[in-house]
Formats: sequence, C-alpha cells, structure tokens
Amino acid sequence: MTSAPATITVDTAKLPILLTELRLPTVARLWPDFAAQADREGWPAARFLATLAELELADRARRRIERHLQEARLPPGKTLDCFDFAAVPMLGKAHVMALVAGDGWLDLGKNILIFGPPGGGKTHIAAAIGHALIEGGYRVLFARTSDLVQRLQTARQELALAAAIDKLDKYHLLILDDLSYVQKNQAETSVLFELIAARYERRSILITANQPFGEWDKIFPDKAMTIAAIDRLVHHATIFEMNVDSYRRKAAIARADIIKP
Repeated sequence: MTSAPATITVDTAKLPILLTELRLPTVARLWPDFAAQADREGWPAARFLATLAELELADRARRRIERHLQEARLPPGKTLDCFDFAAVPMLGKAHVMALVAGDGWLDLGKNILIFGPPGGGKTHIAAAIGHALIEGGYRVLFARTSDLVQRLQTARQELALAAAIDKLDKYHLLILDDLSYVQKNQAETSVLFELIAARYERRSILITANQPFGEWDKIFPDKAMTIAAIDRLVHHATIFEMNVDSYRRKAAIARADIIKP
C-alpha cells in the first residue's frame, strides 16, 4: 500500500529570489505573464515548464553569442550578407558557406589561407567567416598579425609566452589579418612561428596575406623557419586566392565619377 504524497506548500512570493539563485533570469522575467496565459488557456503544467525552459535556453544562447562577438574584436560591418561574391568569382560562395557551418574542419585544427592584393576583400571575408562561426556556437579571435605578435613578444620578455599561447586555445579559430606586415626580425617571427607550431593539428588559424608563399622569405628571416611554417599551415588547409582589383580603389573611382562637375 503506497502512502499519499506529502502536501507541498509553495510560496510564490519567493519565486524571484529562487530563480535568481538558480540563475534563471529569463524565467524570472517572463513567468508571471506565461503563468497568467497558462491559467487562462488551461495549459498542462509540463507545457508551461517546457515553454519557460526553452525561452531560458534561447536567451542564454543569445547572450553567449553577444559575449563571443564582443570578445572576438571583429571589424564592424563585415558579414557574409554584405560581401559581394560576384566581384570575387574565384571565391565560391557554396564553399564558404560549407566552411561557416563548421563542417568538422575546426575539430581537426584545419586552416584557411587567403591571398590577394590589398583592397581585394580578404579582411572582409575573413571577418565574415568569423562572425558566422560565432553565431554557430564557436569562439573566434580576430587580430592584426603585427599586434598579436607584439603582445606575444611582451609575454616572452615576461617569461610567459607558453601561458599566453595556451590562453589562445579557447578560440576555435584565430584570425591573423595582414601577415605580410610583420617585421622581418628574429624576435617577432620566432613568436609567430611558435604560435603556428603550437596550434598545428589542434586549433585552426585563418591567415590573410598579400604575398604568396614564394615571397614569405620577406616575413621570416630564416629559410628553414619559412619552410617549417608553410608546411604546418598548408598541411591541412583550404586556400583561397583573391586576385581581384581593389575594392577601395574602385570605390574611390566611383566617388570621383559622382562628384565630377
């Protein structure tokens, strides 16, 4: 013979405090309205609870994406929606869309390398890929290569280079923009090489560069280091060559035509 369940007394006045303790801010904000609707429409308790749980999870995902977009330091306005694929015919939109879906490549530490002259849209498409990946739940960091190298150099001087590189592991994709502007000296290029080596087959890197591989000896002063860096980057990589006219130059010409008397 089973005993009757004990009577549970619920003090709904304590709900805001309880939900705050449970870290459920969306439920705390929305439950009164949904409770009133559930009472009016005779919802089963399970439907009421499931509705609030789904809203909490959706809002939590939205807040997480906002945090990750803020920490990514992506240049503003550079999304796939405003990228002109027609102006870069050698860059397949379907291929890019497969990459931003995650597609397993991030889990394998594969890379993306984007080459082309200045003003051809390399930074835009790199940032757009990063933006889309963040919306898909991944973590991304965008940095000018020279700026990040300077930070790593400082870490090395403070005997904290390994720790600084380890901190970057939380990012599924590290976007290094404008590799070509790294100064050709042993101090800078050695920390860049250590970063590349540390992420090899573990975490992904996206690099934009003006020079093709054949001119990377202008970046790395040591030939063996140049070969080793290229070898690690291309071993598992998607390579895009965006050999198109400069967007900025075409925009400047268009503006000049508009203001002609």
